[in-house]
Amino acid sequence: MAAVEVAGTLRRPAWRGGFGRLWTAAVVSRFGDALRTAALPLLAVRFTDEPLVVASVTACGYVPWLLFGLLGGAVADRVDQRRAMWAVDTVRGLLVAAFALVVGLGHASIPLLLLLAFTLTTLQTLFDNASTALLPSLVDREALGSANARLMTGQQLAGGLLAGPFVPLLLAAGAFMPFTADAGTFLLAAALVASLRTEPADREPRPSGSTLRAEIGEGLRALWQDRVLRAACLATLLCNIGMGALIATLVLHVTRWLDAGDAGYAAAMTAYSAGSLIGGFAAQRIAHRTGRLRALLAAGGVQTACLLLIGTVRHTGALLAGMLLFGAMGMVWNVNQVTLMQHRSPEAMVGRIAAAFRTASTSGAPLGALLGGAVARTYGLNGPALLAAALFALAVTSLTHARKADVPVVAPGTA
Repeated sequence: MAAVEVAGTLRRPAWRGGFGRLWTAAVVSRFGDALRTAALPLLAVRFTDEPLVVASVTACGYVPWLLFGLLGGAVADRVDQRRAMWAVDTVRGLLVAAFALVVGLGHASIPLLLLLAFTLTTLQTLFDNASTALLPSLVDREALGSANARLMTGQQLAGGLLAGPFVPLLLAAGAFMPFTADAGTFLLAAALVASLRTEPADREPRPSGSTLRAEIGEGLRALWQDRVLRAACLATLLCNIGMGALIATLVLHVTRWLDAGDAGYAAAMTAYSAGSLIGGFAAQRIAHRTGRLRALLAAGGVQTACLLLIGTVRHTGALLAGMLLFGAMGMVWNVNQVTLMQHRSPEAMVGRIAAAFRTASTSGAPLGALLGGAVARTYGLNGPALLAAALFALAVTSLTHARKADVPVVAPGTA
């Protein structure tokens, strides 16, 4: 593992070696994911005008996390994470390449789009959990915060800002082109991960007769018995319900309640992405000054204020300022939540605890989307932003009883 000392106690991961390759693989893959995510619904509307069918293509990107997220975490804790990651990316690259060929030949259909989205996300449940568990073996523990910040910032830059302008250019060259590019990014990422030189983590032998179901239960119990992680998981779930409500109805909030049009909506999303980049640079510095749990409290409190601003002030300038700061604090939250989880989780259970976090996060988003739609219809188009503010306030409240200085890894039940 490699890290460099900066400014006394702040540590940053060295780019040379494993972390630099993992970062490049993550950023390249996120770029391709953004191309595919944007292209799938655009391709779907060529086959149908039914909103529910088009929305189902996006929904298939959530369902596998609910079905297989915990299983993916248990498998990630059993296997060599590096091998699992490059194998999964290779399979995903070949699947998307085959789909691009089908699109190019004119044989694509809604069922194929649904099958592709479902299959890719199912494989992602193993990849993402393995990636979270692998990172602590590539950088020093003191550099984990900086490593997470750099990973998330690079992914946000690639997926949130750089990929967008390429989608119409690629589609102009052919409907199959975004998928061809995505396949290439998967295969390149697989090659980069395969080139990592890491030793498989030392794990205690599993008890005779141990099953995946039992190991999933162990991970859930470890998460529940750690007071800090339990509170952080609940807070993250509440935040993601709020995010689902906000994002699902934001286009209506901007174009109708604010009457800012499509340009206003694009500007709001750009402000959010730009804020996320700023937050990525600030996340570790904030945690260094306050501690990770207090960084979550501060980020959640500021996000609550931003949502109140967005939901009460009927002005485009207030929306853009709110979305910029909301995105920045969202990245501060994400970086410190993941790093806190990695620090406090027993090494052999990182994958399972990460899976529990992600499963909770994913279950919150579609629930929030449904709540947001119902609130917008009943109480007005600014209602979802105010609902999200209430949920973020609850998230901050749920964290206050677990507030303490950062602590090292603890055994389940000792928090």
